[in-house]
Amino acid sequence: MSLILNIETATQHCSVGLADHGKIIAIRESNEKNIHASKVTVFTDEVCREAGIGMKDLDVIAVSKGPGSYTGLRIGVSAAKGFCYALGIPLLAVPTLQSMALKVSMLSNYPEDILFCPMIDARRMEVYTALFDRENKPVKDTEALIMDENSFEEELKGHEIIYFGDGAEKGRELLDPKGMKFLDGIQPSADGMAIISYNKFGKGHTEDLAYFEPFYLKDFIAGPSKVKGL
Repeated sequence: MSLILNIETATQHCSVGLADHGKIIAIRESNEKNIHASKVTVFTDEVCREAGIGMKDLDVIAVSKGPGSYTGLRIGVSAAKGFCYALGIPLLAVPTLQSMALKVSMLSNYPEDILFCPMIDARRMEVYTALFDRENKPVKDTEALIMDENSFEEELKGHEIIYFGDGAEKGRELLDPKGMKFLDGIQPSADGMAIISYNKFGKGHTEDLAYFEPFYLKDFIAGPSKVKGL
């Protein structure tokens, strides 16, 4: 067996899935706001119980590394590190946008020239995004993109692009719909992480527990204090 616990907290969507050889065998998810800190350990316990194993049986912990919500990423990585330290097992990091693209690529038999464009809302007209081909290989690096009417102009000349994620809605009114397709309801999920984490584990691509940090992409900017007098 190759039991991997996959933890996804990069956005509002909280997802924890247990996978055996890259196949999800138990999963818990919630789209409720601000519940990551209270649900990650609960979901972990539930998926292990459903699969009839104890956490001591896990081989590795995988965590979605971002980009995404600063707070969400911190919670997921902190939980994953804590599990790894306690169990004496390694940590894997899965790029959030790549796992989203892989999940969508498996939904249908897409043509060879298709490109997948996951988008995570980064507030205002900005999104965290990248482009991946049908083999889940990146063809455009992850970036914080301010959307305008010229976004993806060059890529659209030679490819059909599928847009999805909680940031994709920003493109509906801005971009020329020619050659574009939007998928609704796609969230980062432990389900999309499973194959990537399994392949990484097989290649020994683990992280340094002491020094690993999430991929924030942008510096954290604190909002105004809500405490009176500060």
